[in-house]
Amino acid sequence: MKIIAYGMRDDEMPYLKQWSKDNNIEVKAVKELLDENTVDLANGYDGAVVYQQKPYTAEVLDKLASFGIKSLSLRNVGVDNIDADAIKRNGIKVTNVPAYSPNAIAELTATQLMRLIRRTNTFDRKIANGDLRWAPDIADELDQMTVGVIATGRIGRKAINIYKGFGAKIIAYDIYHNPELEKEGIYVDTLDELYAKADVISLHSPATKENEHMLNDEAFSKMKDGVYILNPARGALIDTDALIRALDSGKVGAAALDVYEDEVGIFNTDFGSFDAIPDERLKNLLKRENVLVTPHIAFYTKTAAKNMTQFALTSNVNLITKGTDDSEVKF
Repeated sequence: MKIIAYGMRDDEMPYLKQWSKDNNIEVKAVKELLDENTVDLANGYDGAVVYQQKPYTAEVLDKLASFGIKSLSLRNVGVDNIDADAIKRNGIKVTNVPAYSPNAIAELTATQLMRLIRRTNTFDRKIANGDLRWAPDIADELDQMTVGVIATGRIGRKAINIYKGFGAKIIAYDIYHNPELEKEGIYVDTLDELYAKADVISLHSPATKENEHMLNDEAFSKMKDGVYILNPARGALIDTDALIRALDSGKVGAAALDVYEDEVGIFNTDFGSFDAIPDERLKNLLKRENVLVTPHIAFYTKTAAKNMTQFALTSNVNLITKGTDDSEVKF
């Protein structure tokens, strides 16, 4: 059995080598992503393990199938960049890693919220210029605030536990109610109700066609003035132009974004200077003291890197040998 792993980072390699040795299975690791230019590298392998934001196109998936590869294992959660028609047409089975480290995402989200509330970005900039005064940058306290959590899956529930630890009041919205949270009575019936009541909105939804630009001009208009927006989930959930307008008007008081709707080809790239970043809307956000942008690093911990790599490899073997895996994604 031979597996090819695309898009392998240096920080993932120790975990791949450990897994390969422990399981006595050959794994070829390549740094390149899986696309039209690299798909031929997979010829002669039994399965592919992948991670990327760029699309898995029909052309690429057709080529994999022509090589006899019907087992594709993602090292991440999201499958919105996969051509579903090509998957079904070729009979390719796909797995993801649905819970590589919910703590990682939840912890960064809460960290960024506390930075916003305590205005550390503002104070960092002031101190760098020799200004050690307090005023006028007085802070809020999370235990006096209501946090609205949108989507209560694994990550959303971890975030709720952290917010509870700070003493915040929690409300939540999800079309699927978690039984334990249901008992606590934290669910609201509509997003509009959550928008109206929340001082902080914490997004943890997957990206779907139905919720693209969930936070748009209309949604922002229904929120409290000065609301805090947190998005560690998917960039497509927020209409960036609408967010900029809401920040300009003060409707949104602050935002922490670990994702961005046009991040592919930008995040995880060194442009050499701020001016060289080829996205004016992103630079608009980066310049603001009340906006924190991180380049899709919420997942980026040692625990997550190990789990993403080794869980995906194990799932790929299960697909190859058994034709199924517990983390198989249905299209």
